[in-house]
Amino acid sequence: MKLIDSIVTQTAGMAAVRREIHAHPELCFKEVHTADLVASKLTEWGIPIHRGLGQTGVVGIVKNGTSSRAIGLRADMDALPMQELNTFAHVSTQPGKMHACGHDGHTAMLLAAAQHLAVNRHFDGTVYLIFQPAEEGGGGAREMIKDGLFEQFPMDAVFGMHNWPGAEVGQFAVSPGAVMASSNEFKITLRGKGGHGAMPHNAIDPVPVACQLVQAFQTIISRNIKPIDAGVISVTMIHAGEATNVIANTCELQGTVRTFSLDVLDLIEQRMKQITDHLCAAFAMTCDFEFKRNYPPTVNSVAEAEFARRVMASIVGADQVTAQEPTMGAEDFSFMLQAKPGCYAFIANGDGTHRDMGHGGGPCMLHNASYDFNDELIPLGATYWVRLVQAWLKTGA
Repeated sequence: MKLIDSIVTQTAGMAAVRREIHAHPELCFKEVHTADLVASKLTEWGIPIHRGLGQTGVVGIVKNGTSSRAIGLRADMDALPMQELNTFAHVSTQPGKMHACGHDGHTAMLLAAAQHLAVNRHFDGTVYLIFQPAEEGGGGAREMIKDGLFEQFPMDAVFGMHNWPGAEVGQFAVSPGAVMASSNEFKITLRGKGGHGAMPHNAIDPVPVACQLVQAFQTIISRNIKPIDAGVISVTMIHAGEATNVIANTCELQGTVRTFSLDVLDLIEQRMKQITDHLCAAFAMTCDFEFKRNYPPTVNSVAEAEFARRVMASIVGADQVTAQEPTMGAEDFSFMLQAKPGCYAFIANGDGTHRDMGHGGGPCMLHNASYDFNDELIPLGATYWVRLVQAWLKTGA
């Protein structure tokens, strides 16, 4: 790997910053301590900052030369509402809150790049360092955009990166097109007529209808969308009844829908509502159908994905840059990619053996109570950010 020496020498200090963030996790739109830490570091390095976009967002501005070209680099800052099981020294000090997705590491990698860029401005243009709140369900990217992110900080393209457990450290993954799915949720309330469990003929039981709905929804995937398209409908909650001898008045179904395209999402939502309405009518029932669209698919621009791939290959070698296998997980960086060209890539977090002592019994996977970010990624991720900036804002380009 061709890492930047000055970044490598600062790794221990930046790892300490990462562990400070890990020990003090904050949930979406509550990232006050984290934002203060980010702002203080950027200010210490002489980088002008802007605060308040998306409530707790921080944007650092690094300029050099006379070019009007600009690039945005984004890291997320928020944690998850989970109880951490690790026992190492930097374990969460906040009960029920944990950095189980590595946003502490994403913040540290971008800070490490910022520290280098502040001193080594070997580029012509502007770098916007975007420290974003509320990726975990709050739509912080959307809120920063609503607050004028791209109007106040006009950039030609925006790039993001997420750690990916399981793959060997030293690898990247990047691809054009859809790499993460849309995230959507539904809530369906079936309204029948309650009665005695021993006299079902006097009632209209919503539970059998709910069972039929769960099965019928899967025919949307198998019979309505094209076999080459991907979609997921998961009914994850069914709630009905309060006693074993009482037929409930209502039954509630909730769950998630994931797709890689908005066209497929439109079709799934339409068919789910049609099936629900007509099946309820067939059983003399009524229903409430709610469908909430949270995050759109994350779709990489072709040119920017190829640009990122070339930069990665220059650091780790072309054989260590793999195709990005699309995942049905979702990411609110998708909102930024709807507004600007750009690319969202993965950086390998290893197999978990970096947690050599003091970790919990679970695997080192995302959203797992025994997860921890691998500090070995900090110099590699920061080197990627710096080389990306230098290539994008190449002097004389």
